[in-house]
Amino acid sequence: MDAPVIEIAARVDDELVDAMARLIPQLSRSSPPPDVGALARIVHGDATSMLLARVEGRIVGSLTLVVFPIPTGIRAWIEDVVVDDAARGHGVGALLNTRAIELADELGAKTVDLTSRPSREAANRLYRRLGFVARETNVYRYQPPSE
Repeated sequence: MDAPVIEIAARVDDELVDAMARLIPQLSRSSPPPDVGALARIVHGDATSMLLARVEGRIVGSLTLVVFPIPTGIRAWIEDVVVDDAARGHGVGALLNTRAIELADELGAKTVDLTSRPSREAANRLYRRLGFVARETNVYRYQPPSE
């Protein structure tokens, strides 16, 4: 396998839509892949950057970096990290996260946070290897009742 190349998505096209249709089901069984409009809001959003990993020109992974100001400084979150099953174990996830950390730093973020389910053991090992530290905190989620 050739070395992965990391880039920031600059446009939404059929290739990106098709890649998300292939990758998102590997990340979440409950969320459908984003359509063109949703991808455009991410790719062209002021607070978001979608990083893509390519091997031999093919998109094999992605993550979204969200950078935003709050009263205590600029913060960053890494969200929806996914690497194609066929490309796992070749450093793609490490390269995506490393580039996201560099970009967050370039944008002035004081910290970079992410969450990962405990069942994603390989991902959690990767995050610790990259220098992430588990925080003593509770994560809460509000979900409006469905109608």
